[in-house]
Amino acid sequence: METRTEISSLGEFGLIQRINKGIRPALPDTVRGIGDDAAVIDLGEELGLLTSDMFLEGIHFDLTFFPLKHLGYKIIAAGVSDIAAMNGIPRQVTVNLALSNRFSVEAVDELYEGMKVACKDFNVDLVGGDTTSSRSGLIISVSAFGKVKKDKIAYRNTAQPNDLLCVTGDLGGAYMGLQLLEREKQVFLANPNMQPELEGKDYVIQRQLRPEARMDVVYELDEAGVIPTSMIDLSDGLASDLLHICAQSGVGAVIFEERLPIDEQTYLAASELNIGAATAALNGGEDYELLFTVSQSAYEQIKNNPKITFIGYITDKKGEVELHTKGDTRVPLTAQGWNA
Repeated sequence: METRTEISSLGEFGLIQRINKGIRPALPDTVRGIGDDAAVIDLGEELGLLTSDMFLEGIHFDLTFFPLKHLGYKIIAAGVSDIAAMNGIPRQVTVNLALSNRFSVEAVDELYEGMKVACKDFNVDLVGGDTTSSRSGLIISVSAFGKVKKDKIAYRNTAQPNDLLCVTGDLGGAYMGLQLLEREKQVFLANPNMQPELEGKDYVIQRQLRPEARMDVVYELDEAGVIPTSMIDLSDGLASDLLHICAQSGVGAVIFEERLPIDEQTYLAASELNIGAATAALNGGEDYELLFTVSQSAYEQIKNNPKITFIGYITDKKGEVELHTKGDTRVPLTAQGWNA
């Protein structure tokens, strides 16, 4: 009898590893395939970077509270963020759409208006894509192409013991914004006459609905003469993405809870919803910040950059990734990810 293995038994990361085992690039110009934020292609003097993301209605976004213009912006930002995570410069994007008949031409215009704003902000060209019909709402796939000089690329698997662990911006805001929006949706469904209670929460709402890819920091690192020894973008959450770096680099890490950059609005929203702010920062995801490592010699060059926080360091203890808590204890970090 043929056996059936449920995808949920593997989880997201296990499934990716299983797929990767059976695929080996055969072409000489394929430098790197599955396993990083983008595939890497040899273009001669430079390296090409190619990445793709999918967004499904009801899984990745809820149109009850997600404006189509913001959604258009977010999908482009997500693709650009993957290029940024390789220390690259984005150049072109393509977008594929599957639409059900409940979407009007005006709705599609609104979606593309957000994409156009994002393309202008990140200096990329929208150069094509495909459209088709859907029986299950809105499905979007975005692919992004970028370039990086061969001596400046940053991979996930090149962190070294004693490297400093850095993160851009602040963490947990996107997750808390989502929790607030979900709460207000339930209130509305129970009583459509109720007004949403989102005053003073603009920042965390924006973090969920209209995130920014951190190309600004990529440019600033270059100006400072710093090349990250490894890097990843924070789409799955700090804990999960740090575990990616450590597993692929064969190292361990220690991060300090007191060093986690968390915005005041995130703290307030977490308190209101009875969620630990540190838990949101570690496991929330969709912040699209950059998590990267640098050698200790790079500290002086970036220590005064207000967009970068030093949150820990890399160790030689393979697989041991720990949180040093405010209570002065060490707690192992585990990956979250999705489970089908």
